[in-house]
Amino acid sequence: MLEQENIKPYNDSERKGEQVERMFDQIAHSYDKLNHRLSLDIDKGWRRTAARRLVPFAPKSVLDVATGTADFAILLAKALRPDRLVGIDLSEGMMEIGRGKVRNERLDGIVSLQKGDCMELAFADNSFDAVTAAFGIRNFEDLKRGLREMCRVLKPGGHLCVVELTAPVAFPMKQLFMLYSHTFLPLYGRLVSKDDRAYGYLTATIEAFPQGEAMVGILKSAGFSEATFKRLTFGICTMYLAKK
Repeated sequence: MLEQENIKPYNDSERKGEQVERMFDQIAHSYDKLNHRLSLDIDKGWRRTAARRLVPFAPKSVLDVATGTADFAILLAKALRPDRLVGIDLSEGMMEIGRGKVRNERLDGIVSLQKGDCMELAFADNSFDAVTAAFGIRNFEDLKRGLREMCRVLKPGGHLCVVELTAPVAFPMKQLFMLYSHTFLPLYGRLVSKDDRAYGYLTATIEAFPQGEAMVGILKSAGFSEATFKRLTFGICTMYLAKK
């Protein structure tokens, strides 16, 4: 079992997936505001960078895993112009906000959001040209199982693109990140979201999540090939691109 899989939002007795669902339902009302403010809106640039990497492949069917409030799904729909984009998430609270955004962007004919668990995706083998995930896979109850499922529903020759928060490894960003993530982030998150544990949990998963070469190895063991990674903004975020 990977280290971040042992980290749970609230207690050790319930399944991690159940707690993650409850946590995101509780903080859904403040998630977007906090996400953008805490990253100084840099998260928007990370999503744009990831979307651009998929443009040359022109995928017509896309699955966005851990879609949350649909920011990445909407960006992908505009950048890639697929025939179909499906976003799945454990949290109905997050997706309800996302559905409102999709309607406001008049993308509801292309983008659909539905409740789903990446541990057991409700799609046939070889269903999508591209599978994506932005800032969600570190919450997986079983990372390798989730990645195998993402590989299963991807068509041969299709691409996976993941962006995930990571802990910088070089001075001085490593030290600055530790100070920020252990003081300001959980305090501000607690004040705005009213959830005492959510942002402490999220910080812990960032630090425990496998990154760089370790994550590339996990991707290849899950069935992907040609897996690569690129660190963004001094290593605060990492983008992974892999092919089936």
